[in-house]
Amino acid sequence: MTALWTVADAVRATAGSSAVDWAATGVSIDTRRLEPGDLFVALRGPNHDGHDFVTAALERGAAAALVDRAVGDTPANAPLLRVGDTLAGLAALGRFARARSRARTVAVTGSVGKTGTKEALRLALGACGTIFASSGSLNNHWGVPLSLARMPPEVAYGVFELGMNHPGEIAALTRLVRPHIAVITTIEPAHLGFFRSVEEIADAKAEIFLGLEPGGIAVLNRDNPHYARLAAAAIRTGAEIVGFGADPPATVRLLDCVLEPRGSMVEAAAPGKVLRFRLNVPGRHWVMNALAVLGTVVAAGCDPQPAAEALAALEALPGRGRCHRLPWRGGNLTLIDESYNASPAAMLAALAVLGATAPAPGGRRVAVLGDMLELGASAEELHRALAQPLKSAEVVCAFLIGTEMAALHEVLPAPLRGGLWSSAGAAIPALSSFLKPGDVVTVKGSYSVGLGRVVERLLAESAQSEA
Repeated sequence: MTALWTVADAVRATAGSSAVDWAATGVSIDTRRLEPGDLFVALRGPNHDGHDFVTAALERGAAAALVDRAVGDTPANAPLLRVGDTLAGLAALGRFARARSRARTVAVTGSVGKTGTKEALRLALGACGTIFASSGSLNNHWGVPLSLARMPPEVAYGVFELGMNHPGEIAALTRLVRPHIAVITTIEPAHLGFFRSVEEIADAKAEIFLGLEPGGIAVLNRDNPHYARLAAAAIRTGAEIVGFGADPPATVRLLDCVLEPRGSMVEAAAPGKVLRFRLNVPGRHWVMNALAVLGTVVAAGCDPQPAAEALAALEALPGRGRCHRLPWRGGNLTLIDESYNASPAAMLAALAVLGATAPAPGGRRVAVLGDMLELGASAEELHRALAQPLKSAEVVCAFLIGTEMAALHEVLPAPLRGGLWSSAGAAIPALSSFLKPGDVVTVKGSYSVGLGRVVERLLAESAQSEA
């Protein structure tokens, strides 16, 4: 494989030193996911110091390790790149990788839809040229420079996700990425525990424009009530605006969509053409993500037609809407895995998809909902507000997990109350015994509530019943 990092480039990027010649084909911070040929970066986290794993990384085939202190059990000729601080060294690698790249670079943020939009951009821009996109949700102060450091110099497009839950975080990240195009999917009441208002959330997301390259373009949701605020912030940095949505002035405008249980048919107007395409992921929120993607394609100067066609290959990610049809006690169970995270807007979208998914004959719609965290003083109100969407989705029973969900439990009618538990593990036995063939069950909650355990248990029970 072609070297991603030579020792000469890595030393030049970090102002570090290495006594051994080496070349790396990738970059890793986790020995469990390390590939032979990777440069291992020994970061310090809240629970572990990566320096304790340097020997293991080299034994697993790492080309070299980026360190900022002596590692006692490594041989004298070990391929170590010594720097003053490994996190600063990783950021330096990211800056160098961005500087040497000629890629048209895209940064994506928003209250919801960041990762899904980033994955859709991987497909759409991939129809236009070679592309690199960050993996998973690497969107924070170490994930963004790690992603930049992994970007090959020769790609035509680079796509990076930027996340935050405090003011100032996106400003630092966007100045690393230096995007040509900045995308904000939408502004919603997420992370309200760290902000006084949704307007402050909009301002924090608008920090993404601070890193725009000269002549940069902002891709914005014209249907969102905070569009004007975001557009004004973008214009102050000299950006051009590309809007998307159903609003008539949108550059990429929704003309029609047919929402189906397993996807949508979409018709949209782009400059000079009408696009008709299929999405194989359900929900209007995915339609809006697709419009954001096509707005980005237009901003990049590419033909949106092949990009729209490429979106047919989009699949929901694990924990973000992936649908499993499982053998279950002599029949089948439909499990919609939304366990990765939750906010009010994302919860409404998940319940809308549940409502559009028909159970098999004799089956029911069931919701397993965990706390929506970081909502501050609005938490009780926003949890209670889920009662009507549950009814509108024709959910017959809601299993609720966490302390914040007590507010919702109080206002649900008795037939809808499946129970309230303090932990995911405590709820699993009752849920398992309740579910029957033909049911459709959606599992959604904030990451730290741990609803992934519910999904894992249901998958395991299905596998056991099939064996």
